[in-house]
Amino acid sequence: MPFVVQTVPLGFQWPTADPFLFCVHHLDRYPAGNGRFGPAAELTGREIGNDFAGTDGWRMYHGDTVPGFPSHPHRGFETITFARQGYIDHSDSLGATARFGRGDVQWMTAGRGVVHSEMFPLLDTDSGNTVELFQIWMNLPAADKLVDPHFTMLWAGDIPTHRHVDDEGRVATVTVIAGTYLDLTPPPPPPASWASRAEADVAIWHVVLEPGASATLPAAVGGEETGRVLYVFEGSITVEGEQVEQSTGAVVPAHQSAIVVGGAHGAEVLMLQGRPIGEPVAQYGPFVMNTHAEIEQAFADYRATEFGGWPWDSSDPVHGASSERFARHAGGKVEHPGRERETSGA
Repeated sequence: MPFVVQTVPLGFQWPTADPFLFCVHHLDRYPAGNGRFGPAAELTGREIGNDFAGTDGWRMYHGDTVPGFPSHPHRGFETITFARQGYIDHSDSLGATARFGRGDVQWMTAGRGVVHSEMFPLLDTDSGNTVELFQIWMNLPAADKLVDPHFTMLWAGDIPTHRHVDDEGRVATVTVIAGTYLDLTPPPPPPASWASRAEADVAIWHVVLEPGASATLPAAVGGEETGRVLYVFEGSITVEGEQVEQSTGAVVPAHQSAIVVGGAHGAEVLMLQGRPIGEPVAQYGPFVMNTHAEIEQAFADYRATEFGGWPWDSSDPVHGASSERFARHAGGKVEHPGRERETSGA
């Protein structure tokens, strides 16, 4: 029997399986900044407010001055934002702010309702400002859809990485955002997250393979019920001897370990794994509930309360010209990144 159960092509928004709702890979090669955190480029011809065309290799998204996503509401699920290049400025209706990037992960439980903005400030006025990130939406079970909102920062220095160099000097690196890889466990997700339950078997790993390098993906602990998808977004791989080309998602058995080998030009792979929640999903725009009636209630609640209101002067706040990363929580706690921890071995 083939090891790869199914393959799907990857576009801008990647198809996912329960408990994940979708994943988007944002890669924008912005030009130099204009000193006001936007691009030093002509915006004429772009659909400002809804610019997703990718003209010249970058998008303004819903921003009109600074690229990104001005204030918008969520309810009933979680966002996991893995920032690989550039910076993201977060602000929310709880009064929290953050600037993160360059390997950091923000994990936000929307729960009963939160409004937030995600802006991409272009800090460098002398050269380009590449921004690359993955945003993953993961569902919440019915029992936790109306929990208090919560956000957690997983700084790059605290996210464990396994680096293996084989006898021929080829390097394979696995970054462990969620779940356990070998003996590596990342900082915990928010307390109400589906990923906080051991039985949910959630894992998110980023795998980088030099040409010919290999990494072993251990079997999930949850057995055949757990799902696993390998998203090959750069290069190509063989998984248990079967070829998977670039821009392809490969569904593979999670209950079996697998050896993944980088192709002729190496590979980058994002792996999403988890046991399905197995409940009905009703989604409309920024709200994900179990029934249509709950979606209607979400809109009614947002119209009535604005989920606590927006405490900032603009819909697209940016946190200054410094490249220092930080998080300021609603209760006043301030965080700054620490040092990376890394292991080496087979």
